[in-house]
Amino acid sequence: MRVRELGSTGLVGTPLGLGTAALGRPGYLNLGHGRDLGADRSVAAMERHAHAMLDAAYAAGIRHVDAARSYGHAEEFVASWLDARGLASGDLLVSSKWGYTYTGGWRADAQVHEVKDHSLPALRRQAAESRVILGDRLKLYQIHSATLDTGVLQDRAILTELSRLAGDGMVIGLSVSGPRQGDTIRRALEVEVDGERLFRSVQATWNLLEPSAGPALAEAHDAGWAVIIKEAVANGRLTAQDEEGPSLATVRTLLRQSAAGHGVGVDALAIAAALAQPWADVVLSGAVITPHLAGNLA
Repeated sequence: MRVRELGSTGLVGTPLGLGTAALGRPGYLNLGHGRDLGADRSVAAMERHAHAMLDAAYAAGIRHVDAARSYGHAEEFVASWLDARGLASGDLLVSSKWGYTYTGGWRADAQVHEVKDHSLPALRRQAAESRVILGDRLKLYQIHSATLDTGVLQDRAILTELSRLAGDGMVIGLSVSGPRQGDTIRRALEVEVDGERLFRSVQATWNLLEPSAGPALAEAHDAGWAVIIKEAVANGRLTAQDEEGPSLATVRTLLRQSAAGHGVGVDALAIAAALAQPWADVVLSGAVITPHLAGNLA
């Protein structure tokens, strides 16, 4: 798969990336997550499973792995895989995020799996933790699910601390979520520290069921930002896993017909649709694409 620069950030990666939210903790919201993991969800078993997925992704040509502090042991699993395979910091792009703390206690049935905290102490603590685990392999550091209501984009202390991290060599970005993704992206485009734009990357939800962030992502692309798409398969709803949801029946039928016509699965069609957007640099997926399909998509 072809490696290319992401926006004007100086970062290089591949059009497809591997998201690790479903790999780093035993409970996650993806459809079929429990069936994928099987009965053994010990830390050791999850680490072996994560390493197998990372191996398959790397063999398929994927050179971008995304994690977060709230993804259980995802950062640790990525770091142990990098060490075991002898990969250096320049061999692939590693990104992570701060702003949520994992509270699931390694239980798939936990009542609360993560708690949002966009405070300065949380940033300092989690940034230090990620740097200890990933070292200089961590190149892109993002606010996790920034929204307008938390005030994180107006907090000068946090913005100044993020600017300091940028001065240490990391590219600073944000991920966005919720119904006002576009408004959050446009607000972030205006953020400056000492006369310089702080953010250079955005990770947003875009898929065939929820394309509303598209215009704002195009503006971010035009500003030179790296644009990273998450949830391209809608947490499994745009895959063969989704056999429920009558409100999506017509859409699902059309997608299956189109996918069958191209000889691919619905998930591949959904990812290809995201990659086809002229402003998209990377599409993250929690499922590994086969080498043949990865070559076709790239």
